[in-house]
Amino acid sequence: MPVRNPMEIHAAFEKAFNSGDLDAIIALYEKNAVLVAEASRTVTGPDAIRDAYAGYLATRPTMSLETVAAFESDGLALLHGRWSLRGTGPDGAEIQMTGRNSEVLRRQPDGTWLFIIDNPFTPE
Repeated sequence: MPVRNPMEIHAAFEKAFNSGDLDAIIALYEKNAVLVAEASRTVTGPDAIRDAYAGYLATRPTMSLETVAAFESDGLALLHGRWSLRGTGPDGAEIQMTGRNSEVLRRQPDGTWLFIIDNPFTPE
């Protein structure tokens, strides 16, 4: 689903994540996008981002993602949000996580918006 407004990207991400659709998740990122995969580790590019999300999706999680603020200027957008995630670990124990996120998006030549920097581990 192409994102035509920066405010739509969180809903698109949430839908792709909750359905376990790695291709749809990767489609929301620019080719050289950066993802903060863990609190102190970044990855760059579609293959590394795919690998990072594959681990999370293995727990068959559901995520709730809320946009808290969005700012747009000259083809760039800065979004802030908060999320919660629930899943089941390999040992069968329930996993619950919450956090805040910050992302930078860029408008593409076709008018759609994609992540260029995604930090789901923004300090509170």
